[in-house]
Amino acid sequence: MFLLRSVIHMLWMSITVIPYTMVLLAARWLGGSSAKAYRVARAWLALSVNSARSIMGIQYRVQGMENLPTDAGQGVVLLVKHQSTYETFLMPAIMPRPLAYVFKKELLKVPFFGWSIGALDMVHIDRAQGSRAFHKVVEQGKRLLEQGIWVIMFPEGTRVERGQRGDYKTGATRLAIMAGVPVVPIAVTSAKCWPRKAFIKRPGIVDVSIGKPISSQGRKHDELMSEVESWIESEMQRLDPEAYR
Repeated sequence: MFLLRSVIHMLWMSITVIPYTMVLLAARWLGGSSAKAYRVARAWLALSVNSARSIMGIQYRVQGMENLPTDAGQGVVLLVKHQSTYETFLMPAIMPRPLAYVFKKELLKVPFFGWSIGALDMVHIDRAQGSRAFHKVVEQGKRLLEQGIWVIMFPEGTRVERGQRGDYKTGATRLAIMAGVPVVPIAVTSAKCWPRKAFIKRPGIVDVSIGKPISSQGRKHDELMSEVESWIESEMQRLDPEAYR
C-alpha cells in the first residue's frame, strides 16, 4: 500500500510539474516579473505538499510562526534542518515571504523542475569554484535580502539520516553577518515520513518548529552557527525523541 501511494504521488508530481513549468517559463519570456514566476512555482510546491497529505497521508504541523519577522522589508536567512526533499517543497508553501534558495547548479539540469528554478531569482552555485562560489552567494544574497526576500539555506549542506547530525557549515551565518540581517533556525522532522533518498514514504506528521530570530550584529560566524546548531539539534530531540534514543 505504501509503495502504491508513493508511486501515485510521484506520477502526480511528474505530470503536474509540466504545465506549471510551461506557465512559469512563458511568464518570464513574456516579460513577467520574477515575483509572478515565484507565485506560479509556489503554487506547484503547495500542490505537491497538499497531494502528499491526500495521497500518502503525510501531514505537517507548524509551531513558532509568530517568531517570523512581520516587517515586509526585513530580510532574514532561514537555516533549516535537512532530512529529505519534503522541506524544500514545504518551506515556500508555508512562509509568508518569497524565498530564495541557494542550491548547486547541477539541479538546473533536471527537466522541468530545474528549468523552473533556473528561471527564478535564486542563487545557483558551482561548488567546485570554492571561494568564488561563496562570493556569488554573498553578492546575490545581499541583493535579495535588501529587497525583503528571505534567503533559505541548509547549513548541513546535504540531507542527513533521521536522528543524525550533519556538519554545520558557516556560509549562511557569514552571509547574514555581511548583510546585517538576523538568522532564523528551523527544525523539521521530515524523515519520519519521507526518509532521505527513500522512494517509499509513510503516513504521519512532520513537525516544523521555527525559532526566534537571532541577531547577527557583532557576531562571529562560527559562534553564531554554533548557537544555531545547538538550537536546531536540541529541538530535533524534543520533536522526535524516538530517533535520538
